[in-house]
Amino acid sequence: MARRDEIIVGLDVGTTKVAAVVGEVREDGSVDVIGVGMTASHGIKKGVVVHADETTEAIRRAVHEAELMAGCTVAAVYIGVSGGHLKSFNNRGVVAVANGEVSHEDVERVIENARAVQIPADRQIVHTVPQEFLVDDNDGIKHPVGINGTRLQVNVHIITALNSGVQNVSQCAERAGLHVLKVHSELLSSALAVLEEDEKELGVVMVDIGGGTTDIAVFHNGAIVHSAVLPVGGDHITNDIAVGLRTPRKEAERIKLKHGCALSQMVEEDENIEVACVGGREPVERRRTLLCDIIEPRMEEIFRLVEGEVQASNFADVLGSGVVVTGGTALLPGIAELGEDVLNLPVRIGKPRPVGGLYDLVKASTYSTAVGLVHQGAIEDAESARRQAIAAAGEGGSGWVGRFRDWIREAFA
Repeated sequence: MARRDEIIVGLDVGTTKVAAVVGEVREDGSVDVIGVGMTASHGIKKGVVVHADETTEAIRRAVHEAELMAGCTVAAVYIGVSGGHLKSFNNRGVVAVANGEVSHEDVERVIENARAVQIPADRQIVHTVPQEFLVDDNDGIKHPVGINGTRLQVNVHIITALNSGVQNVSQCAERAGLHVLKVHSELLSSALAVLEEDEKELGVVMVDIGGGTTDIAVFHNGAIVHSAVLPVGGDHITNDIAVGLRTPRKEAERIKLKHGCALSQMVEEDENIEVACVGGREPVERRRTLLCDIIEPRMEEIFRLVEGEVQASNFADVLGSGVVVTGGTALLPGIAELGEDVLNLPVRIGKPRPVGGLYDLVKASTYSTAVGLVHQGAIEDAESARRQAIAAAGEGGSGWVGRFRDWIREAFA
């Protein structure tokens, strides 16, 4: 099938790394990955920009690497934002159905009604995600367009962020010569990349353990019902190792990635590792179990905090699909086993679902957010095309105009 000349770029600006994924959208809406770039990040702390120049340079390097691989120039990106400043809550909107049959305009109006909530002046709404629609007294409706009724309601999940948190990340991208099309919360992007539809229907918790934060999203009946950002992540494990083994932080990160394990009982007692010392001293040998004894308590703490958020969601008893762990820290062996012990739920490691093109380069959980941002960009482009086509056909028309309008609605429903 011929490709559309449409490039979508997802940019994950994280605490430990910046990842750029270039996707090309096919005519059927599927995505081919054609370029990938990743570089270390030092200008972000717990999801917040603390050094604008370093963040800008990291973005520039990651995007340039992706451009070289893709053989194209990147001008615009969808960017992810995280951090403890993200807050969320559920809300409801209600409107009267204009003409006795729910239209796309009614859906847009009821979502806007749900968004009409007072938030502090220093915050902005990043996402308004519909959970379910109600037409008159009928609930559990996912696609209300075309249903007869007089009153339309919607339950939504709203995610807000500090204006400064969004602006700082966006400005760094703009200084790198990029146009920011939209800012998305990283937790929704990761969920879009790694979760299956049946998992979201049965009930699932996505846990994205990044460098500085851990993003949590609880889904039930196909919709997000609770989300939170914990101010702890893989960087805290690295710091624990640096202190516990008395080694430079860079060496601690290397040891974590090469020898780390989240469950000490999975490691042989007589296995040793070489550890560099601070101050240029000679390296020393340490038992690998000592490393795991440092990692395991911190990971258990993270899972205990996740457990608290799951309980706060009031959906702890209906999580038929258990837990999906993703993010860079999910690469640690023993994560799933420890998570099952602590949470008493089945746990799997979430990787981006298969896409076309260079999938082998992005199939690790490290790329979940960036791949999810590409998918979100493709969805939004399709929605924009649908709206433009409906507007061109003419709403409320009859004859061939009305028939063309109906065809467009069915094609993009």
